Amino acid sequence: MTEGNFVDYVKVHLASGNGGKGSMHLHREKYIAKGGPDGGDGGRGGHVIVRGNQNLWTPVNFKFKKHFKAGHGEHGGKSRSTGADGADVYLEVPLGTVVKNPDTDEVLFEITEHGEEKIVLEGGMGGLGNWHFKTSTNRDT
Repeated sequence: MTEGNFVDYVKVHLASGNGGKGSMHLHREKYIAKGGPDGGDGGRGGHVIVRGNQNLWTPVNFKFKKHFKAGHGEHGGKSRSTGADGADVYLEVPLGTVVKNPDTDEVLFEITEHGEEKIVLEGGMGGLGNWHFKTSTNRDT
Protein backbone atom coordinates (compact mmCIF):
# COMPACT_ATOMS: atom_id res chain seq x y z
CA MET A 1 0.00 0.00 0.00
CA THR A 2 1.38 3.41 -0.90
CA GLU A 3 1.05 6.55 1.16
CA GLY A 4 -0.92 8.36 -1.56
CA ASN A 5 -3.84 5.92 -1.41
CA PHE A 6 -4.64 6.22 2.28
CA VAL A 7 -6.79 9.23 3.09
CA ASP A 8 -8.26 9.56 6.57
CA TYR A 9 -9.64 13.13 6.57
CA VAL A 10 -11.13 15.19 3.74
CA LYS A 11 -12.78 18.59 3.60
CA VAL A 12 -15.32 18.99 0.80
CA HIS A 13 -17.31 22.02 -0.35
CA LEU A 14 -21.00 21.36 -0.90
CA ALA A 15 -23.85 23.40 -2.41
CA SER A 16 -27.49 22.44 -2.71
CA GLY A 17 -29.68 23.55 -5.60
CA ASN A 18 -32.03 26.54 -5.64
CA GLY A 19 -35.74 26.03 -6.11
CA GLY A 20 -37.35 27.15 -9.36
CA LYS A 21 -39.55 30.21 -9.70
CA GLY A 22 -43.31 29.91 -9.75
CA SER A 23 -44.96 30.95 -12.99
CA MET A 24 -47.24 33.97 -13.39
CA HIS A 25 -49.41 33.07 -16.35
CA LEU A 26 -52.99 34.00 -17.24
CA HIS A 27 -55.22 31.46 -18.98
CA ARG A 28 -56.74 32.80 -22.17
CA GLU A 29 -58.95 31.06 -24.73
CA LYS A 30 -61.18 32.36 -27.47
CA TYR A 31 -64.53 31.46 -25.87
CA ILE A 32 -63.55 31.93 -22.21
CA ALA A 33 -63.91 35.60 -21.25
CA LYS A 34 -62.06 35.53 -17.93
CA GLY A 35 -59.68 32.60 -17.86
CA GLY A 36 -57.88 33.55 -14.67
CA PRO A 37 -54.47 32.59 -13.33
CA ASP A 38 -52.93 29.21 -14.17
CA GLY A 39 -49.20 29.54 -13.45
CA GLY A 40 -47.45 26.40 -12.15
CA ASP A 41 -45.12 25.84 -9.22
CA GLY A 42 -41.33 25.79 -9.43
CA GLY A 43 -39.39 22.57 -8.88
CA ARG A 44 -37.43 21.70 -5.73
CA GLY A 45 -33.66 22.20 -5.71
CA GLY A 46 -31.39 19.18 -5.50
CA HIS A 47 -30.23 17.71 -2.16
CA VAL A 48 -26.69 16.71 -1.22
CA ILE A 49 -26.92 13.18 0.20
CA VAL A 50 -24.25 11.02 1.86
CA ARG A 51 -24.63 7.25 1.32
CA GLY A 52 -22.72 4.47 3.10
CA ASN A 53 -20.87 1.89 0.98
CA GLN A 54 -19.29 -1.20 2.56
CA ASN A 55 -16.98 -1.72 -0.42
CA LEU A 56 -15.03 1.49 0.25
CA TRP A 57 -12.31 1.52 2.88
CA THR A 58 -11.04 5.11 2.64
CA PRO A 59 -12.44 8.40 1.27
CA VAL A 60 -9.70 8.53 -1.41
CA ASN A 61 -12.39 9.45 -3.99
CA PHE A 62 -12.56 12.94 -2.47
CA LYS A 63 -8.81 13.56 -2.61
CA PHE A 64 -8.91 15.30 -5.99
CA LYS A 65 -12.59 16.22 -6.42
CA LYS A 66 -13.71 18.35 -3.48
CA HIS A 67 -16.50 20.54 -4.89
CA PHE A 68 -20.02 19.13 -5.31
CA LYS A 69 -23.09 21.08 -6.39
CA ALA A 70 -26.65 19.79 -6.76
CA GLY A 71 -28.89 20.88 -9.65
CA HIS A 72 -31.35 23.76 -9.55
CA GLY A 73 -35.10 23.27 -9.85
CA GLU A 74 -36.77 24.39 -13.06
CA HIS A 75 -39.35 27.16 -13.27
CA GLY A 76 -43.09 26.51 -13.40
CA GLY A 77 -45.01 26.83 -16.65
CA LYS A 78 -48.46 27.57 -18.00
CA SER A 79 -51.48 25.30 -17.42
CA ARG A 80 -50.37 24.64 -13.83
CA SER A 81 -47.24 22.82 -15.02
CA THR A 82 -44.80 22.16 -12.20
CA GLY A 83 -41.10 22.58 -12.95
CA ALA A 84 -38.75 19.61 -12.74
CA ASP A 85 -36.87 18.95 -9.50
CA GLY A 86 -33.11 19.52 -9.43
CA ALA A 87 -30.76 16.55 -9.61
CA ASP A 88 -29.59 15.19 -6.25
CA VAL A 89 -25.88 14.58 -5.59
CA TYR A 90 -24.94 11.33 -3.85
CA LEU A 91 -21.58 11.04 -2.08
CA GLU A 92 -20.48 7.43 -1.52
CA VAL A 93 -18.49 7.15 1.73
CA PRO A 94 -17.03 4.22 3.69
CA LEU A 95 -18.78 2.93 6.80
CA GLY A 96 -17.79 4.75 9.98
CA THR A 97 -17.58 8.14 8.26
CA VAL A 98 -18.27 11.04 10.61
CA VAL A 99 -19.71 14.19 9.03
CA LYS A 100 -18.92 17.45 10.84
CA ASN A 101 -19.76 21.10 10.39
CA PRO A 102 -16.37 22.75 9.68
CA ASP A 103 -17.33 26.11 11.21
CA THR A 104 -18.49 24.85 14.62
CA ASP A 105 -16.76 21.42 14.61
CA GLU A 106 -20.14 19.94 15.58
CA VAL A 107 -20.73 16.27 14.66
CA LEU A 108 -23.81 16.10 12.42
CA PHE A 109 -24.05 12.31 12.04
CA GLU A 110 -22.13 9.10 11.42
CA ILE A 111 -22.71 6.56 8.64
CA THR A 112 -22.67 3.04 10.12
CA GLU A 113 -24.68 0.81 7.75
CA HIS A 114 -24.43 -0.11 4.08
CA GLY A 115 -26.91 1.90 2.00
CA GLU A 116 -27.71 4.32 4.84
CA GLU A 117 -28.51 7.76 3.45
CA LYS A 118 -28.45 11.11 5.23
CA ILE A 119 -29.21 14.51 3.73
CA VAL A 120 -26.39 16.97 4.43
CA LEU A 121 -27.90 19.94 2.61
CA GLU A 122 -31.53 20.23 1.53
CA GLY A 123 -32.40 21.85 -1.78
CA GLY A 124 -34.45 25.03 -1.92
CA MET A 125 -38.22 24.96 -2.10
CA GLY A 126 -39.79 25.89 -5.44
CA GLY A 127 -41.92 29.02 -5.66
CA LEU A 128 -45.69 28.93 -5.88
CA GLY A 129 -47.48 29.69 -9.13
CA ASN A 130 -50.12 32.41 -9.27
CA TRP A 131 -53.02 29.93 -9.37
CA HIS A 132 -52.46 29.37 -5.62
CA PHE A 133 -53.37 32.99 -4.89
CA LYS A 134 -56.74 33.26 -6.63
CA THR A 135 -59.84 33.83 -4.54
CA SER A 136 -63.50 34.38 -5.29
CA THR A 137 -62.95 38.16 -5.21
CA ASN A 138 -59.39 38.28 -6.58
CA ARG A 139 -59.50 36.28 -9.83
CA ASP A 140 -57.08 38.23 -12.03
CA THR A 141 -53.91 37.89 -10.01
